[in-house]
Amino acid sequence: MPAPQTTLCWMVSRINLERAYQGPTDSTGYRVLVDRVWPRGVKRETLRLDEWSRDVAPTTELRRWYGHRLDRWPEFRERYRSELMQGAQARAFAALLEHARQGPLTLVFGAKDADHSQARVLQELLEERLGSDQGD
Repeated sequence: MPAPQTTLCWMVSRINLERAYQGPTDSTGYRVLVDRVWPRGVKRETLRLDEWSRDVAPTTELRRWYGHRLDRWPEFRERYRSELMQGAQARAFAALLEHARQGPLTLVFGAKDADHSQARVLQELLEERLGSDQGD
């Protein structure tokens, strides 16, 4: 009789982006607001958050410098990624990464342009780290 086969399966946590002004979707998992300031005109109970992680957001200085100017996007990405490796931002990022390892994670943000937001940078970096976990 042949030996039973063992199947290894990697569960990849999905990291969703959700704009605060569009209201909650049916996304599941841990829901985190990743903005330093609360989205104007949005009630706390409307977002159904598990956490508001102010420390993972870009510094006020970087956020103001960027101003959602697309010509500054590449430099913003690099500067923000660098910020995420230091101090309170690094600790907040590590906490998000741990939530992503546990299951689905939804990053809630206020910016109009999801593709050029800090939430997109976070999503990319979290996915990179999760991918490197699987390569170990």
